[in-house]
Amino acid sequence: MNDIIKEIEQAQLKEEVTDFRVGDTVKVFAKVKEGNRERTQVFEGTVMKRQGGSSRETFTVRKISNGVGVEKTWPLHSPIVEKIEVVRRGKVRRAKLNYLRSRIGKAAKVKERVQ
Repeated sequence: MNDIIKEIEQAQLKEEVTDFRVGDTVKVFAKVKEGNRERTQVFEGTVMKRQGGSSRETFTVRKISNGVGVEKTWPLHSPIVEKIEVVRRGKVRRAKLNYLRSRIGKAAKVKERVQ
C-alpha cells in the first residue's frame, strides 16, 4: 500500500525545481484563469517559509502592496506555478520568518547573502 502512494507522488513531482531558500526574494510566475482566458501573473516577495515534503511541499511568499502585507502560499509542484525566479539571496538564521510580519519599512528587510 505504501509503495503505491510513493509511486503516485513521484509521478506528480516536477522534474526541475528552482533552488531557493527561506529569506530569498523570488518572483513566482503563476497561471491565472479569467473566464476563458489564461495569463501569467508575477508575485514578487520574500520567502517566509517552506514546509512539507515530496509532492505536498509548499512555500509562502510575502510582499508589501500599497502599505499592506500580502502573503500567498503555493504548492511547489503545482502546475499553476510556471516558474520561480530568484531575484536575490537572503541571509537568515531561521527556517520560518514569522517575525517579519510585525516589522515595518527597513526593519522588514533581509540581509543579502554574498557568495
